[in-house]
Amino acid sequence: MKEKASTLIPALFIIGLAGLITFLVWGFVRAQQPTAGFFQGEVEARQIQVSAKLPGRVDEMAVRLGDRVERGDLLFTIDSPEVAAKRRQAEAAQEAAAALRRKAEAGPREQEVRAAGEQLHQAEAGRALAAVTFERIERLHAEGVLPAQRRDEAQAHFKAALAAETAARALYEMAQEGARVEDIEAATAQERRAAAALEEVDAFVRETRIHAPRAGEVASLLIESGELAPAGFPILKIVDLEDVWVVLQIREDDLGNMPVGRRFQGRVPALEGRSFEFEVTWMAPLGAFATWRATSLSDGFDLKTFEVHARPVNPIPGLRPGMSVLAERNGR
Repeated sequence: MKEKASTLIPALFIIGLAGLITFLVWGFVRAQQPTAGFFQGEVEARQIQVSAKLPGRVDEMAVRLGDRVERGDLLFTIDSPEVAAKRRQAEAAQEAAAALRRKAEAGPREQEVRAAGEQLHQAEAGRALAAVTFERIERLHAEGVLPAQRRDEAQAHFKAALAAETAARALYEMAQEGARVEDIEAATAQERRAAAALEEVDAFVRETRIHAPRAGEVASLLIESGELAPAGFPILKIVDLEDVWVVLQIREDDLGNMPVGRRFQGRVPALEGRSFEFEVTWMAPLGAFATWRATSLSDGFDLKTFEVHARPVNPIPGLRPGMSVLAERNGR
């Protein structure tokens, strides 16, 4: 057994060393081979995740997976009892503010004006009686019949009756003139504030019916009818198949073949291998991942890779995200 183990270990070492040398030689040869004769890219399209501003339960899903929708089409509705309750509150607040404004514009009631007039007449009668009483007591005091104390009391009573008449007349004039302009303006502003609050609630009510922000195809349904949807959570995804482009990962030593503005022919295997014209519209400002390239068995360097976008020059029917596009190097 010891003899077999002593011969097995060197054999395994020799086999492993031979495999390592073979791998290094293969890598060196592969690095020295010319690059492929084409670039391979993948089609992408504009995607819109549609969500609701309000939390609630998805009441009705108006579309199905794969449906074609136009801008403004109804997608789904949200059932939110809280929003309905807030709208009723806003309606009640607006009605109360409108009633206060009408009350301010209408002024006091006819009965109130008459009551103010009667109070003025009562005050005038009291003032007249106090004046006559004061005159009599003044004469009797001058004749020495009444003391000065009685005269002073009559005079004070006359002045109080005169002041009461003045106050009653002011109240009567105010009742006749109605509410102040400032009161009417304040009531009107309060009504406008209530109306604005109702408009705000109506805006939330409109958010319970979600419409398509742009035309496209329903690519996925993340929440079904009857499920709860948090605010801002994507409920479905729309893909705009008219806004498509090809994403190419170009190594930096090949960027000269794909400058921005260049047009090239790209073959789409999924469309019966037909070729279409594309134009490079964007290049990433920063390089992404690197590819190691050997210059010898013991040396090498990294080449950065840049993302390049190319759009079809003319619409391509049937072009969908995920399809491959092959573009020849140095080809027009």
